[in-house]
Amino acid sequence: MNTAVTVRVQREDFDLAAEVAALSRGRADIGAVVTFTGLCRDEAGGLSALELEHYPGMAEAEIERICREGGKRFGLQAVTAIHRFGKIMPGENIVLVIAASPHRQAAFDGANFVMDFLKTSAPFWKKEHHADGSAGGWVSAKDADDTARDRWSQRN
Repeated sequence: MNTAVTVRVQREDFDLAAEVAALSRGRADIGAVVTFTGLCRDEAGGLSALELEHYPGMAEAEIERICREGGKRFGLQAVTAIHRFGKIMPGENIVLVIAASPHRQAAFDGANFVMDFLKTSAPFWKKEHHADGSAGGWVSAKDADDTARDRWSQRN
């Protein structure tokens, strides 16, 4: 199966409903669509914004590689991955992953797989801006994200 892959890294927000419609338009073979939308948290009122930087060209290529691997591994018919960059305010969208397949479990697993690898492998950097105006730092990688990614190597 050849998975249709759409990848965008963009400053602008995205529209979940429009993206699902674009992915599934004219596709009567799709039986399940799973979406994941990651939002910017305010960290209990302590965060005024999250600034995301990426490595242009490399970020898109890595996300596409991850989507294609997920498509192959789970028999996905289509995958869309959109990741924003720039200054993002609490409550705003950061990332969208859509996985489509004939059956729901493959779509759930595919979306999880893509998100787990996107979180750890795509070249993005996050800097916090604090609500009190103090300088924020770059956010370090989390061990929990590596653990989530590594669970896929233990599966067939």
